[in-house]
Amino acid sequence: MTGKNLLLLSSSKYDGFGYLGFAKNEITTFFKEKNVSRILFIPYALFDYEQYTETVRKPLKEFGFDVTSIHTFKFPEEAIDNAQAIFIGGGNTFKLLSTLYENNLITKIQQKVTKEGVPYMGCSAGTNVATVNICTTNDMPIIYPPSFSALNLVPFNINPHYLDPDVNSVHQGETREQRINQYHEIPNTPPVVGLREGSLLHLNGNKLTLKGDRKARLFIRGQQPVEYETNSDLSFLLQ
Repeated sequence: MTGKNLLLLSSSKYDGFGYLGFAKNEITTFFKEKNVSRILFIPYALFDYEQYTETVRKPLKEFGFDVTSIHTFKFPEEAIDNAQAIFIGGGNTFKLLSTLYENNLITKIQQKVTKEGVPYMGCSAGTNVATVNICTTNDMPIIYPPSFSALNLVPFNINPHYLDPDVNSVHQGETREQRINQYHEIPNTPPVVGLREGSLLHLNGNKLTLKGDRKARLFIRGQQPVEYETNSDLSFLLQ
């Protein structure tokens, strides 16, 4: 895991803040420590790439970074080759992963982040695809990717937008916890971090830290879930 630099957000929006606003300090520090001035954005999780890029460009410009979108390049692989940093936004995880496969970017991104240490930021769907597979996404399978296997930048899964049961709700369907437990009924499934809104994971080399202002809930197959406070060291998940 040495050399990887990841910032994985549960979402881009959080109550009381503008787009990415809740994580401004974390984002700014994350990129500037690596001398990043230009970020390559991958908008594949939504259909309107132009509008999505503009949504992302405005706040990141205010944070001090220029944004170029991969959809403006004739050859997407060359965009990855020349990227100072990569940001994959949220939307539909199935569409996102399918388009990454379609453009032959899975291995290319893995190499860039793993071997060259290029900073990677994801939120929501962009966080899902950074993990082992997309089996713990909340999204509807609107398109079928060639595989559910994702970028595997970390050896565990994440459930962004993790929700605790609402004791006042009349909803009788499965809770998030129950659905994750159902996933863990399958043998050899990786741990799952239930990442609540307002939370993010920061990987710097061999150190993985929970950031933000919310706890995270960790699910490991065959064990009871465990709550972790913000600023907890979760580096043991990298083993």
